[in-house]
Amino acid sequence: MTSLLTNTAAMVALQTLTDINAGLNKTNNAVSTGLRISQASDSSAYWAIATTTNSDTGAMGTVRDALAIGKSTLDVTYNGLDSVRGNLQKIKELLVSARQPGVDRAAVQVEIDGLLTDMQTKADASVINEQNFLSVDTSDANYNATKAVVASFERAAGGTITVSTIDLDISTVILFDANATPTGLLDQDRTVGGTTSSVEAIDISALTDSTADLTELEELIAIVDEAMVDVIAAQNSVGVNLARADSQNTFLSALMDANDRAVGALVDADMEEASTKLRALQTQQQLAIQSLGIANTAAQNVLFLFQ
Repeated sequence: MTSLLTNTAAMVALQTLTDINAGLNKTNNAVSTGLRISQASDSSAYWAIATTTNSDTGAMGTVRDALAIGKSTLDVTYNGLDSVRGNLQKIKELLVSARQPGVDRAAVQVEIDGLLTDMQTKADASVINEQNFLSVDTSDANYNATKAVVASFERAAGGTITVSTIDLDISTVILFDANATPTGLLDQDRTVGGTTSSVEAIDISALTDSTADLTELEELIAIVDEAMVDVIAAQNSVGVNLARADSQNTFLSALMDANDRAVGALVDADMEEASTKLRALQTQQQLAIQSLGIANTAAQNVLFLFQ
């Protein structure tokens, strides 16, 4: 039955065309953006997961930047310690040479003073990002022995956020301490036998070849050696943290890549599939338009019945 008031065929054709146009718009958006899911309405669950993961990846990028700055600080500290260790070795050798009877110890002291000044200069210059771990003032109200390097951003299964750090206790690394009672490796008093002295206070210019003075000289050698052992231990502590920073940086890069792949698997469009679907929908759209045109002309054919 043909009705002038209700064109069922046109209604069906129009609904079909509307559905095709909706699919065409969605596919065209996927082709233009490269995303299968670009907003929550496309898939609320996948969109939420992808958005959260992208946010975490951004935080990890910030952590990696902070880690790079922290690693640079540790690097400067390590190099400062390494240079000081070399100077201590030279001072030790000079003291050993001064043990020989008849040596001009005043001249040797001039060389030692130069090395001590050089160590102080290097400790003071071991600064990056306004951080110096080798020359500090432990009496300062803002002093904190624990220096933390941001190392990771973690999201637990329940959504709890944790920022982990790589911690260095600089109390075992400080070379010079501006405190009234210094605790630095080079300015703290050390006692070997009957001799008490810090490395920076060593002065052999007045020592003679007497038995007591030669004994004091030997004890000063032991004090320098003890300080050098402590500097080596400090280098080891910093070196361990440097290795952790390198390892963590590599892990962060791998984790960020894995997150990107996971997000891609959730929301990226399959471009081959999308392009094929786009062509199919364009063809369907053309056919639906023709079908709607045919349905709309069906009512006009009724006029011929009255001619």
